[in-house]
Amino acid sequence: MHETFLQQAVQLAADNVDCGEGGPYGAVIVKDNRIIAASANKVTSTIDPTAHAEVMAIRAACKHLNDFQLTGCVLYTSCEPCPMCLGAIYWARLDRVYYACNRYDAAAANFDDSFIYDEINLLPQHRRIAMHHINLPDARKPFDIWNQKMDKIPY
Repeated sequence: MHETFLQQAVQLAADNVDCGEGGPYGAVIVKDNRIIAASANKVTSTIDPTAHAEVMAIRAACKHLNDFQLTGCVLYTSCEPCPMCLGAIYWARLDRVYYACNRYDAAAANFDDSFIYDEINLLPQHRRIAMHHINLPDARKPFDIWNQKMDKIPY
């Protein structure tokens, strides 16, 4: 069963390259052995650097279930998720991920995100993109309001 869903993700990726819609990535989300969402990479067609296949499939699955958590769902993706997608997977609370190619296969095709993995481990002030903390007196105000809010939806 896992191979079947994973093959569908790989086919989405291949079809995406053939039609010129985006990069060579595809993702399928399954709940109760049924596909509830699927997408290919749409970065170039939507002019959105966050439109990776996994993120697009997560968005579609959340809309389908009308929930921002995908507990009980499994992601099948044509390639090991990049750092951004990995973060989205954890935030969405997917149960498991199955992938076909790994990050080294992606790097060999000029999709190398190893520098991002390296950057994550650095303190913000040592990253390639300058990140500067500015200490504002009321910076914590949104968090204080959140903590006092009685009708908040925790996530």
